[in-house]
Amino acid sequence: MAEQLNFDLPVRAALGRDDFFVSPANALALGLVENWPNWPGNKLILSGATGAGKTHLVHVWATLSGARIVAASDLTTDAIPDLARGPVAVEDVPEIANSTDAQTALFHLHNLTLAEGHSLLLSGTGEPGHWGLTLPDLLSRMQGTTVAALDKPDDILLMAVMAKQFADRQLVPGPETLPYLIKNMDRSFETATRLVTAIDQLSLSEKRPITRNLAKRVLESGSEQA
Repeated sequence: MAEQLNFDLPVRAALGRDDFFVSPANALALGLVENWPNWPGNKLILSGATGAGKTHLVHVWATLSGARIVAASDLTTDAIPDLARGPVAVEDVPEIANSTDAQTALFHLHNLTLAEGHSLLLSGTGEPGHWGLTLPDLLSRMQGTTVAALDKPDDILLMAVMAKQFADRQLVPGPETLPYLIKNMDRSFETATRLVTAIDQLSLSEKRPITRNLAKRVLESGSEQA
């Protein structure tokens, strides 16, 4: 068997539509994203756990619509007129729960973007009412927005997500590795991401290929835990 070479390569996430694996857990959200010209009120919220595919879908939509993407924590009032000239996606809205200035900026971006006839996509974990937003007018607008939820992963989706994360790192796990992980790991996107990271690090440090035994060592050591 050919030896797998180990290099500390940069992670480059593939975020195109063809790279998005569709399953019952995300099919509805994808359908809403692809049907973006018909969003109620020209706006949509993507809600799901970390690693569920929100960022991937944001990039899919940006390609479809020509939208610009901005992190909620980077919003400033001065940038709003320029952003509102076209469709815009705002990621990780709960991250601004403690920032009155960023919430005020998002409120104005919401109003101006829609007033200009453009579409607005927002993302976050959980229901908007649990995002911790303290600006009443912004909270009411978030609660009045259609939510596309990315549900908990089934086996097929979880395996596809991990396979993609390995591929993003330019890594190819042995054929028994993913089935073993799916059978024995905690079933969440966050755990999947931590496992891939921990396995990559162990493989690199020991200059070993990614096999079932190496994955087992990571699971038994608990080194993937946050």
